[in-house]
Parts: sequence; structure tokens; C-alpha cells
Amino acid sequence: MKLYIKQKVFAVADRYEIFDENKQSIFFVEAKLFSLGAKITMYDKEQQEVYRIEQKLFRLLSEYHIYNGASLIAIIKRKLSLLRPKLSIQSDYGSFEIIGNFIGMNFAITHNEQTIGSIKKAWLSWGDSYELQVDDQKNAALFCALTIAIDHCLFNENHNTQA
Repeated sequence: MKLYIKQKVFAVADRYEIFDENKQSIFFVEAKLFSLGAKITMYDKEQQEVYRIEQKLFRLLSEYHIYNGASLIAIIKRKLSLLRPKLSIQSDYGSFEIIGNFIGMNFAITHNEQTIGSIKKAWLSWGDSYELQVDDQKNAALFCALTIAIDHCLFNENHNTQA
């Protein structure tokens, strides 16, 4: 399954829209404008909260928690790496690793050392744009939330005024 994640450029806070292969909007994402650490919410097309992403502060390396309602369902931690970005994910759906290429534009999603998906960041786009490929459709929404957290962790943290 392929999904497309597009950041809205002229928004006060981070906003994203997520489309399926038929260019139908299936999720939208909105960050809280003034908060200590990122607080990002993903909604379905009926405007119901699907996931909430929160940046944990005072960590040596970036850490994000993903919630479904009040339940913590995933923890994303940036791993120390010199040549390419690496993140580990512990979730209710299993353990995953996301490894970027040398320049951090393409990522492999692995589970038990098997590639189960990929994230590709567009080179020249108006706002951040990603193509997400996931083999398991039931985890598509979770991997959309992970992609948003990765975007924030790797590309927005140092340029964001949210703290």
C-alpha cells in the first residue's frame, strides 16, 4: 500500500495531509502551536483522533511517544549513528527499526531484520513530502504517525519554535 504525506506550507503550525494512491484524503495532522515539545495529533477524515504524538524533552537523543487515546502504543527513539539516521520503535505491534540512507532522504522500515516498508522524502517539493510504502495495510495509520514523528525528529526539531 502506498500513501502520500504532504506538509501544508502556509500554516501557522505544522499541518500535513495524507492521501491514498487514488489521491483521496484519508488523514490530516495538526501540531499544537504553542507547547513545550511537539504535540501533534493525527485525525481521520471524520475528524476523529487516531493518534497523538508527543516529543519527550530532556533526552540526549530524540524520543517521541505515540498514543491511541490514553494508551501509549509506541515509543520512537533516535539511535546514535554517525553516517545515517537510525530510529528504533517499540510498539504494541512489535519492534521496528527505521534506517535512513547516507543523506537521510530514504528510509527502510524493518521488522526482525526483514524490510516491510519504506519512506521516501521528496527532494524538491513545496513543504515536506513523503511516499510511504507499507506491506501490511492494518499498520498503515501507525506508519503514517511514525513518518510524521520522523519528519519532526530529523528535519524540524532544530528549526522549530515549539521548543
